[in-house]
Amino acid sequence: MTKMRLAIVGAGPAGIYAADILLKAERGFDVSIDLFEQLPAPYGLVRYGVAPDHPRIKGIITALRDVLDSGRIRLFGNVRYGQDITLADLKKHYNAVIFSTGAIKDADLAIPGIDLPQSYGAAEFVSWYDGHPDVSREWPLDAREVAVIGNGNVALDVARILSKHADDLLPTEIPDNVYRVLKQSPVTDVHVFGRRGPMQVKFTPLELRELGELRDVDMIVHEEDFDYDAASKAAIESNKQVLVIDRVFTQWRAREVGGASRRLHLHFFAAPQEVLADADGNVAGFRYERTEPDGEGGVRGTGEFRGVPIQALYRAVGYFGSPLDGIPFDEKQGVIPNREGQVLNPSTGPGQAETLMHGVYATGWIKRGPVGLIGHTKSDAMETIKHVMNDQANWWTPTHPDEASVLELLESRGVEFTNLDGWHNLDAFEQALGAPHGRARIKIVPRDEMVRASNTPA
Repeated sequence: MTKMRLAIVGAGPAGIYAADILLKAERGFDVSIDLFEQLPAPYGLVRYGVAPDHPRIKGIITALRDVLDSGRIRLFGNVRYGQDITLADLKKHYNAVIFSTGAIKDADLAIPGIDLPQSYGAAEFVSWYDGHPDVSREWPLDAREVAVIGNGNVALDVARILSKHADDLLPTEIPDNVYRVLKQSPVTDVHVFGRRGPMQVKFTPLELRELGELRDVDMIVHEEDFDYDAASKAAIESNKQVLVIDRVFTQWRAREVGGASRRLHLHFFAAPQEVLADADGNVAGFRYERTEPDGEGGVRGTGEFRGVPIQALYRAVGYFGSPLDGIPFDEKQGVIPNREGQVLNPSTGPGQAETLMHGVYATGWIKRGPVGLIGHTKSDAMETIKHVMNDQANWWTPTHPDEASVLELLESRGVEFTNLDGWHNLDAFEQALGAPHGRARIKIVPRDEMVRASNTPA
């Protein structure tokens, strides 16, 4: 039986699914898997990228926990790749490595004024309200009128959290520091802008429907956006999700608005042009160009420009990957160059083909970019694992393959790593904090407190 030592860097859904698929498809392999995670807790964007008022989506954690609790995977949390452990280290201890580090940065939006002090990336805001330990505890929520650019689920999450009354988030796992800041927010109007029409949005019907259920928030849509072209009508007739989205909008258009203390405005056919500043250099407005369908599935500008007064702006135009020490990186796409998960070295000159980087693989968003839902991550991992199993000739030959040697390495470097028992301790501690208040949990935010709770038996 072929023995294999595999390292996976990144303990979000992509990394955990990859481990599970390999273990279930052993086919004559004696597999030993170590999962490295830079945060003290696993689950990646399921813990730090899903809004706290989305418990149904967070239910995916149950399936991920079953994989980790199978007893066949070791978890090393609070271990930073490139700092606590390097590619050279991995080659000494493993036959191969899979990088599943995801994409956590905001994609750029190249319009004037986007870098003003009150202009933010949605990913950073999401990390804040989800209690990511590496972002500030505070957030400057002092704007009455806010713009959100984007028509995907993240844009709706950001708009919903900004619009929702803080007390309505108390039953969730929202961190205490986040609740306190949201409670003081003076927001009255949140404007969401998308370049295309309402039948071309990227968010799901569930996300949209939840938006209309917010307490004391009026949903504002504009009739001019619902003069459907032939392509939109065809989408409604042929796609069930689009049909449901149309029904939700139809219900909203029939509502009476007025009387709510907050308003959430959805603007379609609005192409971002500029973030406007006042005399002091603070965000004062958002300027966009009205668009129209171009007859080919896209939109074109109409030459009509409009503006909305705002004091803060959030761009939710996509996530972007981060480079990793010693690993090729595509600066334009924000991914690791790869062929079906096999990492590729850059070509050495004109006309030269890219070559495989032996023993190195990728899966998840760092492999294919930030597209698709969690379900896509499974099929993505299957593709990568197929090559991991078939590439024995390209595996490394580790000089220290025994499991104890990795522990000795981390301990010798003074790395205060956490393990699976530590995650169980932290999980129980957070739930115990929330129980007296009728909450699912109260999430611990500071990294040192997370490590301390992990290393203290419940």
